[in-house]
Amino acid sequence: MKLDENTQVKANAMFMLKTIAFVGSAVWLVAEFKADVQTLHTDVIRLNQQVELNSEFRIKWPRGEIGALPADATQDMNIEHLKNRVDKLDAHVDSLRYKGTDVPNGR
Repeated sequence: MKLDENTQVKANAMFMLKTIAFVGSAVWLVAEFKADVQTLHTDVIRLNQQVELNSEFRIKWPRGEIGALPADATQDMNIEHLKNRVDKLDAHVDSLRYKGTDVPNGR
């Protein structure tokens, strides 16, 4: 068989249609796989960033480097207020206990 300019090719129309459909399906399938891989890659990058931020938060929050809860500030103020009141009451009790005498050392 010799191929030249006058060679004619007879093709079955159904075979051509199946071939075109197969190639189209293969291209579509590769595009879907590529999109899925790209989505997974983006998710991994996003998750890695969140893990790093969480690790930083987990370390810095207990140290007070990031901030404190408003409830903590309120609690600290209440504790300071109670400490001042207890100190005043201690001084008053000492003055009543040791009327006119020197208060023992340590108070």
